[in-house]
Amino acid sequence: MAKVGGVVAAGFLGLSGLIWFVNLPYPMIRRPVAGIAPMLLLPSYLSMDRNYREAIAHVEQADQLVNQATSAADIGLGAEKVKLAQENLDQLPVWFLGYEPVRMCHFMGCSWNFTFDEFSRARAQVGRMNARIFQENNALTQLQTAETDLQKAKQAYQTATNVSQQQNAIADWQTALDQLTVLPRETLAGTTGATKYRNYERDFNRVVGSVAGSNQTQTMIAAAQQFAALATQNSQKSAYTVTEWQQIETLWSNAIDRLQKVDSTDPDYLAAQSYLADYTQKLGVVKTRLETEEKSTLAIAEAKRQTQELISSLPSKPNPDERNRLISRLQGIIDQLKQVQPNTTVYAEAQTLLKQAQSKLSQL
Repeated sequence: MAKVGGVVAAGFLGLSGLIWFVNLPYPMIRRPVAGIAPMLLLPSYLSMDRNYREAIAHVEQADQLVNQATSAADIGLGAEKVKLAQENLDQLPVWFLGYEPVRMCHFMGCSWNFTFDEFSRARAQVGRMNARIFQENNALTQLQTAETDLQKAKQAYQTATNVSQQQNAIADWQTALDQLTVLPRETLAGTTGATKYRNYERDFNRVVGSVAGSNQTQTMIAAAQQFAALATQNSQKSAYTVTEWQQIETLWSNAIDRLQKVDSTDPDYLAAQSYLADYTQKLGVVKTRLETEEKSTLAIAEAKRQTQELISSLPSKPNPDERNRLISRLQGIIDQLKQVQPNTTVYAEAQTLLKQAQSKLSQL
């Protein structure tokens, strides 16, 4: 009897060892077994099924927490869910896609029967949420730093014993307030900071009074002038790319945004309005140049596309009808190139292509 029990135990251990071996996460082991004896891979299938279900659940939970966060705790919990989703996805053997046991899945309804595209989308979504969490955490850190600096400056102002100390405290206080205005608006910290900024600014104006208000206005005007100077410095060439014009446009917009914050009751209001009128006019010029660059870039791109189509369909010996069609299409390319305006980055290239097209047209 003992021998029989020993044999059974040995057989059980042997079977357990076999199942353990064939379920090792190596394609060279699992793939042949999946085609011959898929039942032996049942532990792997169950693990895959569980990880796939949990990955989907964690991704959905993380999406809700991260993209609809109302507190830092939501961001932290969302980060945990993203990490769990990543761990679940890491447990799914991508090499196994296309080798799943079709017959077994027919009876068991495998929920992990997915494609490479679905797997890639899930990973991409996790990646986007990781980037969003990184941005949110950075913004929260900036918000906390700004609030800490603000409280320190406020305390320094209240304990100042002379005018110099008060002025230094006011400057630090204003710097902390400015930090709240540069938080990314699409983040939780940006939304929270915008609300807190109004309260902090009201407290700042109440405590510091008109002197601080005047200093704040001067700071705003100085900041606007810095943005304007940089925009002017970056506008010296006759032509810029679309991206470069957009950057210049942003600089002018930032300068205007700061001037628009100057209150009409402030002593420096008229000076701010003078700068505002000048900067608004220059922003209009930049917008026009940007639009011209965009249209010219699109025009030459379309001309190149039509040229490639014409070359690919060009007959070796065109008959009269084909010759007329070639003339018509070539004229269309010429008209497209004529839309490219001077003082754009693509004008010189467009002129070269235009001469070539006109020369070819004259030959026809």
